[in-house]
Amino acid sequence: MIVGGAQENTLFTCQGHLEKGHDVTLVTGPSPGPEGELLKRFCPKGLKVIEVPSLIRSINPLKDFKAYRELRRIFREGHYDVVHTHASKAGILGRAAAWKEKVPFVVHTVHGQAFHKYQNALVNKAYIIAERFAAKRCHKIFAVAQSMIEQCVEAGVALREKYMVVYSGMDIDAFVNAKPDSELRASLGIPDNAPVVGKIARLFPLKGHDTLMTAAPKVIAAFPDVRFLVIGDGILRQSLEDEARRLGISANFVFTGLVSPEKVCRYTPLMDVLVHLSLREGLPRTVVQALASSVPVVAYALDGTPEVLHDGETGFIAKTEDASDVADKIIALLSQPELRRKMGEAGQALVKEQFSWHKMCDVLEAEYAAGLAKP
Repeated sequence: MIVGGAQENTLFTCQGHLEKGHDVTLVTGPSPGPEGELLKRFCPKGLKVIEVPSLIRSINPLKDFKAYRELRRIFREGHYDVVHTHASKAGILGRAAAWKEKVPFVVHTVHGQAFHKYQNALVNKAYIIAERFAAKRCHKIFAVAQSMIEQCVEAGVALREKYMVVYSGMDIDAFVNAKPDSELRASLGIPDNAPVVGKIARLFPLKGHDTLMTAAPKVIAAFPDVRFLVIGDGILRQSLEDEARRLGISANFVFTGLVSPEKVCRYTPLMDVLVHLSLREGLPRTVVQALASSVPVVAYALDGTPEVLHDGETGFIAKTEDASDVADKIIALLSQPELRRKMGEAGQALVKEQFSWHKMCDVLEAEYAAGLAKP
């Protein structure tokens, strides 16, 4: 339960079902890492949390088998009606364990694929085989974007009828109602009239910070006082700061470090544009959050992004990993305040209702009930 989109989705799901009067248990592994621990920041009242020490993120056959055995014990003794798994490895072990213990309704949510084109071909194949195995051990699979379903069906993970889109819920109102905070802006050292390009992501590989760093000098040439507001932390923090110094553009970059999820809504209203350059994602929460704050977006047409970023309407699609094109799209938005306003308003209208976490929980509860009602 690090600070991340899939983890926030899981916690909102737990909170929603608790508010509906259900008995909810969250089973998780340890949560170390520079991303931060989500449960230390917020844990819904009444949520039972079981930490399984052997349920770690990396593959470890001995610990994985131990985790599987422990999950079976938890499901057997808990007499649960529904087991809903999230994340790749936990989703495979959790579904296998729940199915073996004959839990009445077993479901899984795909937030992003374990298999993708940026990994070793053998590893890719292994993940697909594992996902096929797990798909046979659950009753239904939800996905946070239609693109996730298409990728799974194309890879032969499961038949299309096993899937259903349930958009990832988030606290949309917090972003819709957020206003620019002049004190926060000043504390970040951002001048009053400086345009702001935001990026919200863990500072990890495949998140696109390298492309942003390459694009930055071209944007700075057009807007010398621009500030790149980089929100998040991770293993690439030092190397990114070093690269900014090497390029002589440190003054244009603001690294906030880790910002807790409930405070991100304070930062999006400071932005004129958000860039989302991740190479693999489900449906990116940061794009939805920016649009909810009426901030247009520059991103790639990958995974679920085009389902909310409509090119020319709520922002611009850039060529994948093309730093020059990314820069051109940013410059185009910074140059046209009225276009930014129109795109921001269109984006807010698009996401306002579709991504409410309350709506997500209503849909999931209905699916649980329908699944349990089947003979």
